[in-house]
Amino acid sequence: MKLTRKQTVHKNKFGADLRVYKINRKDAGLAYIEVKKGHFEEFMNRKSTFIYYVLHGKGTFYLNGKSTTVKATDVVVIPPKTKAYYLGHMKLVLVTVPAWQAKYEKHVRLIK
Repeated sequence: MKLTRKQTVHKNKFGADLRVYKINRKDAGLAYIEVKKGHFEEFMNRKSTFIYYVLHGKGTFYLNGKSTTVKATDVVVIPPKTKAYYLGHMKLVLVTVPAWQAKYEKHVRLIK
């Protein structure tokens, strides 16, 4: 199966510009994300592991209140039940395992 950018679902979420690829799998999900300043929502997912690959740029991920600086070619793995948000100017690929479902995501707080 081949998917193009034209086939993505476009979302803008708290400063993150997302392109969600509909790979039609329950065991994994895939998105391309661009942030100019960051994703200004702290969130937690009760079921999925979030795996971010930094394609371009640099920034900081905050996981359960602890900061981790990232740059291009770094990978950040966020296990379920981890509070997370990120700031910076970055292009990211996100893989979720299993696939993301809204019912498992919890809004923690907005980031100012």
